[in-house]
Amino acid sequence: MLNTEDSCLFEEIRPRLLGLAYRILGSLADAEDVVQDTFIKWQKSDREKIQNERAWLTTVCTRRCLDELRASHRSRVNYVGGWLPEPLHTSISPDTSHELELASSLTTAFLVVLDRLTPKERAAYLLHEIFDMPYKEISKALGLNASACRKLASRAKVHIDNATVRNSTPVEQQNKLLDAFHDAVTNGSIDHLAGLLSDDIQLRADGGGKVAAILEAVKGKDAVAVFIADKLHRYWRGHQWEPVEINGGCGFLLRDQGTITATVSFGYDNQGVLSDIFVMRNPDKLNDFEIITIL
Repeated sequence: MLNTEDSCLFEEIRPRLLGLAYRILGSLADAEDVVQDTFIKWQKSDREKIQNERAWLTTVCTRRCLDELRASHRSRVNYVGGWLPEPLHTSISPDTSHELELASSLTTAFLVVLDRLTPKERAAYLLHEIFDMPYKEISKALGLNASACRKLASRAKVHIDNATVRNSTPVEQQNKLLDAFHDAVTNGSIDHLAGLLSDDIQLRADGGGKVAAILEAVKGKDAVAVFIADKLHRYWRGHQWEPVEINGGCGFLLRDQGTITATVSFGYDNQGVLSDIFVMRNPDKLNDFEIITIL
């Protein structure tokens, strides 16, 4: 059983563990299950044999995440349409460069790129680049030697850097985009929005086979502009719009007669131009959309 000191230590580390698990899994519900499993193992552990509690808990959490990824592989293969990570209603006001780094690693665009990596590449990159864990400790978490972990993280970093998704777009620029996007959908005019779209922009949606949603991404400036002014205008012009913070960035929560029907989040290139639009329609991923604190 845990004493008060051990319980307090776990609660102090919980946001870090939840943040790690969410970034690896892309699902808050699965991340919370992993953290709870980590807590149970912490309860049963012999703390006298644990030299570094934070490293031990991070290792246990990481291994459980990798187990979860293996177990969920079949359901992901059979997923209907495009998959997007579960949106989080965050409340982040970065005061330091490290906090800004953490916020940039929560964006939908970043998590989508992470999902393209192998599970161990994903874990190695996050543990080293985001959570500042030395390779010696990462090797224990992944069951590999430090050199192999360094190579995993290096390959992941190249892929992520090439995707240019670790950007910090000023809030003022984000709000300008939100105003233009809202105007385009509600009025069916893309004159203001068109100049903010990159040439290779993509619009992706996740309905999970539960509700109507596009199955393939809409690609290219002209195609995306037409889709917004035509399809989204007809679908959403009567919805209630609520500006919210989603995964560390500015986005929208949409309701129809009080029921949440979608979230919209955005990705930007390194020039601050809109490069991605992410629409979450899957009701299973919208049920628990409430403010949550993770690192």
